[in-house]
Formats: sequence, structure tokens, C-alpha cells
Amino acid sequence: MDIDDILAEVSGDGLPLETQDLHELTRAWVTERSAPELLPWPSALMERVLERIHQQIEVVEEQVGNMDPKTNFRLIIIQTELERFKFLVRSYLRTRIAKIDKHTLYILTNPTQSARLSEPERQYATNHQALLQAHYQSSFLAQFPTSLQRLDDTAGGISMIEQPDVDTAVFVRGLRDIEEPVIVEGTDIDFELRRGDVYVVRWSAVREWVLSGNAELI
Repeated sequence: MDIDDILAEVSGDGLPLETQDLHELTRAWVTERSAPELLPWPSALMERVLERIHQQIEVVEEQVGNMDPKTNFRLIIIQTELERFKFLVRSYLRTRIAKIDKHTLYILTNPTQSARLSEPERQYATNHQALLQAHYQSSFLAQFPTSLQRLDDTAGGISMIEQPDVDTAVFVRGLRDIEEPVIVEGTDIDFELRRGDVYVVRWSAVREWVLSGNAELI
């Protein structure tokens, strides 16, 4: 089995929905961990996964104490699958929260990034920034002139808002043949990304292909 067979199996439409969701969640987790900026929130996927976790927890709670060996074996399988989903969800959410903590003001003031937040993440980011603002204000900003108290100041052409480095190098793998050449801005480098090809390249050069589902980070 070569890489094309593996990719075809992972992307196969004939797989059960639960298996497809597991693959999609794993891919979203790996991609989120590898990308330097916040990626879109997969609302439909997360709704299905969280509902499945809730249902499996209910099944486990109902069957706890059952002495039937067959039922106990089934519970072991369900609990194993449940823990796998819970681990991926926790790690995925922690990765996104870490990005929000690091670039809160940038995410809240950038329409593209702000649109990628789930509603709970938006509330968290807003409250997090409000707490930071209040802490800075009481600690030292109140001692500065009013014109120097802004955290989003851009005076002198220099922004105080920390942004993610979109030129960070990432490992990318093609999921489909991309007809257009991938162009690395600021250089004379361009290349064709084919299904199964793996490159190390700037995130900014492959961002649109990853977001469109034509490539993935690994």
C-alpha cells in the first residue's frame, strides 16, 4: 500500500460516518497544531462529535454494573472509542485556546480571524482581552499619557498588535492535483502540488489550498 492508497482510504466516502468524523477530527487537530494562525471552526463536525460523545457517555452510565460478559466487552470498546474522541477534542480545543491567548487582540480586530471563532471562543477571547486591558490599566497604563495607553496603537507605522507569522515553514501534503502553480511570494520559487506530494514551504504559500481542502498539513 502506497501513500495514494492511504489517502484514498482516509478520504473514502464509503466509510461509516463515525470513522469519517474521526479522520476529519484528526486532520483538523493536526492542521490546527501545524498552522501558525487560527483556522476556521468546523461547526458541523464538532456538533456531530460532541453529540456522539454525549450519547456514548449515556450508554456507559446506563450499562455500568451489568455483569453480562458480552455487555462488559461492548462497554470496553465504547469507552476506548470514547476516550479517543475526548482526547482529540481536548487537544484540538487547547490548541485553539493557545492561539487565542497569544493573539487575542489581533483575532478580535481582524474580521477574517474573528469569523473563525466559535461563539464560546468569541466570548472567551472578549473576556480574556477585557481582563488583560483592566490588568494593564491598573498596573502601569494609567501612569502613561492618554495617547500612549492604547494597546492597538499604530503610531509611526508600527503596530502594537502581535500577529502570527504566516511565513512560518510547514509540512504540506497534496490531497488532490492542483493545476495552478504554488507561488512563494517574494521569491522566484513556484511548484506544482500533486496528490501525495509532500513539501516544506511557507504557510502563506499554501494557505488557500489547505483551507479549500486540496492539501493538508502534516
